[in-house]
Amino acid sequence: MSDKLKGGIIVFLGGCSFGVLSTLVKLAYASGYNVGQVTGAQSSLGALILWIIYLLQKQLKPETIKLKLTPTQTKPTPVWKVALAGSFTGLVGIFYYNSVNYIPASIAIILLMQYLWISILIEWIWFKKRPHKMQILAAGVVFVGTLFAGGIFNNKLETFDSRGFIYGFLAAISYSIFLMTSGRVGNELPVFKKSALMITGSMTLTWIIFPPLFLIDGTFFGGLYKWGIALALLGTVIPPLFFSMGIPRVGVSLGAILSASELPVAVASSYFILKEDVQSLQWLGVLLILSAIALTNLKLKKA
Repeated sequence: MSDKLKGGIIVFLGGCSFGVLSTLVKLAYASGYNVGQVTGAQSSLGALILWIIYLLQKQLKPETIKLKLTPTQTKPTPVWKVALAGSFTGLVGIFYYNSVNYIPASIAIILLMQYLWISILIEWIWFKKRPHKMQILAAGVVFVGTLFAGGIFNNKLETFDSRGFIYGFLAAISYSIFLMTSGRVGNELPVFKKSALMITGSMTLTWIIFPPLFLIDGTFFGGLYKWGIALALLGTVIPPLFFSMGIPRVGVSLGAILSASELPVAVASSYFILKEDVQSLQWLGVLLILSAIALTNLKLKKA
């Protein structure tokens, strides 16, 4: 097996790991837990695990945690900036898991994927980065795919709670901001240190919005910890680890396409595990959105 193929499989599995989160959250809700408890447990355990991994790496392989400063950098990015960028992942979790609370997981993930065109729009308005034709085409494909995947053509939308759609779009906006900020800060830091700082920022914001009463009222050790560990591993630890291992082998463009495995896995798990009604037109919408992701990341000769 070639090194590039191994890298592709690793990135693909990292995306799949993200894809099962919405199903796990639905199951956690069915077990009696709420948004604050689920997001709090995930971010708290995620930060703990990442810091442990980083400290072990620091002790066992100190040569792998050297700073990679750019020629224009004289010192590392302040930790508060990295943590602040990571706080947006806390908003993503809060909004996304709220969305899952009101609408099917297969629809919530579609709303989250709107980050594709929202990112383009924000970069155009805020950073004055004009989108090229391929990005505009991809945004149009995402919009059409969303109409199919969201069930608008089979009159499913009218049966859903509008709060789920609002939270879903807020999650997409938060994810767009996170992608743009995280890509601009802390890139000289070791992968696990940057991830730990970001999740610490996420945990802090989550605790501010939802005070971690579950740590003292018996809820955590009464069973919440099981869901927290699963969500932390699949949503906080495994994806950044797999992406950091695989993307250098396959390249950023192909890596972005392979990591989109999150979308079909989320829809499939909601169908097979949660028994949600996912119709053929919705699968067509999923394929359209995946094609849009491929369009924006494939290296074209004129790009």
